[in-house]
Amino acid sequence: MQNLCRILFLLVISSFSAIRSYSQLIEKAPPSPVTVIAPPSDTVNALISISDIIITGYKKTKPYIIQREVPFKKGEYLLYSKLHEKLSLCKQQLMNTTLFVDVDVKPVALDSSHIFIFIDVKERWYLFPIPYFKIVSRNFNTWWVEEDHNFNRVEYGLKFMQNNVSGRNDHLNLWFISGFTQQFSLRYDNPNIDNKLKHGINIGFGFRRNRELNYGMDSTKPNKIGFVKQDNRFIIKQNYVDFAYTYRPAIRTRHTIKASYASIGIDDLVLKLNPNYLASQAKRLRYADLSYNLSYSNLDYIPYPLKGFAGDATIYKRFGKNANMWQLSGRGNYNIKFSPTSFIQLQATGLLRFPFNQPYISNGLMGSTDFYMRGLEYYVIEGVAGGVARATVKKEILSFNLRNPIASKTYDKIPFRVFLKGYVDLGYSYTPNYGISRLNNRLLRTWGAGIDIVTFYDIVLRFEYSFNQLGDQGLFFHTQNDW
Repeated sequence: MQNLCRILFLLVISSFSAIRSYSQLIEKAPPSPVTVIAPPSDTVNALISISDIIITGYKKTKPYIIQREVPFKKGEYLLYSKLHEKLSLCKQQLMNTTLFVDVDVKPVALDSSHIFIFIDVKERWYLFPIPYFKIVSRNFNTWWVEEDHNFNRVEYGLKFMQNNVSGRNDHLNLWFISGFTQQFSLRYDNPNIDNKLKHGINIGFGFRRNRELNYGMDSTKPNKIGFVKQDNRFIIKQNYVDFAYTYRPAIRTRHTIKASYASIGIDDLVLKLNPNYLASQAKRLRYADLSYNLSYSNLDYIPYPLKGFAGDATIYKRFGKNANMWQLSGRGNYNIKFSPTSFIQLQATGLLRFPFNQPYISNGLMGSTDFYMRGLEYYVIEGVAGGVARATVKKEILSFNLRNPIASKTYDKIPFRVFLKGYVDLGYSYTPNYGISRLNNRLLRTWGAGIDIVTFYDIVLRFEYSFNQLGDQGLFFHTQNDW
């Protein structure tokens, strides 16, 4: 346990050092000060005119990208009673672009019925030539406990990320990765290619290859994965290219149509261990994918929401020889603030694939990074249909700042917010052939309590002590907020 604590401490300190002063402040922000606006006698129905909107602080970001997120316009009349709500919404939407480390929105009065709006932004550091290190196991606990923190199961390399390339919130990513997976990828994403800032594109291509592979479920261990490895050759190779078109008619809604093509080849050894890995006795699979996604987001802070709703739904079709599949999926995240420091989070996700008879690579369900039940991190539950529902109650117990030990022109302090939580999860996974699985085709239940630590630059550390209906219990660690 001491070694685990030391490693977690080193991970946090390393993250702080790597991102240095280009961090995102997420401490609770008090309402922006208002310069003496005398309340009208009828504060419910009184109107205030926005004489002008003045934006400062940006250097690379195009001003119209900022204006796209501002929920009011020059010359517009607002109800006085709605002014604070609009100012808070403006800050929220600008912060959720991930372009800025901080946003300050201030109304300045000309008289009792006319105001200026001053918006001051502080841009992030947009160029990230940083080292890459990632555990490829399903989660930290699986790697640390079941795989004895084996460094053969990590990926390392370099990531070159140029965000806000043209000032239009576009991104260019170039990855050179080695270790467990050797891979190269290049991707460009521009969500604002037109003058009205409603249309976008995303295009990428790459390849990856592995000497080790999870060939299927272990026939002797219920809900555990079997692995095969060859030191002298690669046993799976993949190439892909994809293109996506996005349409954002309003601030909170986005439509995405994506098309892709991929080719996968496996070694004879994989075929021998699992003849249905790609398809019946197939060593190579070529297929095309087409999908449509509709998403809606109205959250106060996307990396760790405490108020608001977000959801999305996707319809997906795979084409190709031995690659016939339809998939429907959806998820939702509803957050309620019922006291100044207390919150309820309700989450749900579900998936349906058909036809039900699918090859192994199209049969995964629970146990992946973002589709699992808290307390069942050590298990893999395959299936063609299933879902998870979560309920979490949170209480903020601490909010403080530490002095930044690294010299920073932007911030001299590191903010922390600490939440105590309790939770319960329900899940179900259906498969027509569940073999020796103890967890398929039955209602699953887990529960527990934990602590979340939220700090700058979207870092979320989650410590959870969970129980499940099999009688297992234990401490689990995650480094992101999922869903």
